[in-house]
Amino acid sequence: MARPTPNSESAILARILKADEQELPLDAARYGLSVTLPASDQDRVDELSAKARAGSLSEDESQELDHYLDIGLLLGTMQAKASFLLQTQANLTP
Repeated sequence: MARPTPNSESAILARILKADEQELPLDAARYGLSVTLPASDQDRVDELSAKARAGSLSEDESQELDHYLDIGLLLGTMQAKASFLLQTQANLTP
């Protein structure tokens, strides 16, 4: 998988949404945990993944799959941070 360039869409979005520097509002954290890939996009990821396993992925399809994987990593990171924040908040609340 190609690494995102410093100014790829996912890299820019990651910088915008970076939760390390400011605390994420609890409502935003809860919403972030509910975000999922739409079914049509998940179907496309499954299709591209199957073609990759079969060795029949075109260059354009490979780049498309890389975009999905980049966003998936970003979403997973954001959800992990949101989950940690909510768990921390729950532990602080009597």
